[in-house]
Amino acid sequence: MPPATKSIGQVLKVLKEEFPDITISKIRFLEGEGLISPERAPSGYRRYSAVDIKRLHYILDVQKNQYLPLKVIRENLEALDAGEEPPGPVAPTVPVTPTPPEELPAPLPPPTAPKGKRAIHVTRKDLLQISGLSEATLAELEGHRLVLPRHGTVYYGRDALTIAVAARKLAAYGMDARHLRAIKQVAEREAALIEQAVQAHGRRRTASRESIAEVMKLVMYAHAALLRTAIRN
Repeated sequence: MPPATKSIGQVLKVLKEEFPDITISKIRFLEGEGLISPERAPSGYRRYSAVDIKRLHYILDVQKNQYLPLKVIRENLEALDAGEEPPGPVAPTVPVTPTPPEELPAPLPPPTAPKGKRAIHVTRKDLLQISGLSEATLAELEGHRLVLPRHGTVYYGRDALTIAVAARKLAAYGMDARHLRAIKQVAEREAALIEQAVQAHGRRRTASRESIAEVMKLVMYAHAALLRTAIRN
């Protein structure tokens, strides 16, 4: 085995001082996302070269100091691999009106922002601070595509903040990203039912956002009632 390579435990010790939240699970998660590719010894154990460790250091550094989502980090790594310079950090240009950490948005919001409430556009740093999530937990939620920036931007909206706060609170009950992924799958099936209902009544072309929101709200009320019934029984 080349002497320059290290085991995952040795890599953890190297990075732990600067990144105290790093864990073996986080390193494996980053590998699963394709951001690092350590060699495998004949025994099957991972072996990390100096290049792998440098790459890990870069990923953890931009997550900690620039609060970049995994999608942007992947793009930056691809630029580095191509010999290019990745873009610098993007300064926020949209004023932020944060929601208090202990306050969840309304349980039955329509697709548009609730009346009287401004749309939320927060950076990754703001999202971590407001929700109280750890960097590792947010990275895991992003990996499962549970919390994502608004399409085409680096800013997170109200739904992302809601999920982040809920994830932090659910963690106290032993529920993690795997459980939230199951909830997401249920939500996706319900969204498909809503779409079918609109199409069945020939309202797809003329339906307003308000009418779509009405169907969604009714489904959510029914879902909540059925969930309460199931728990009572």
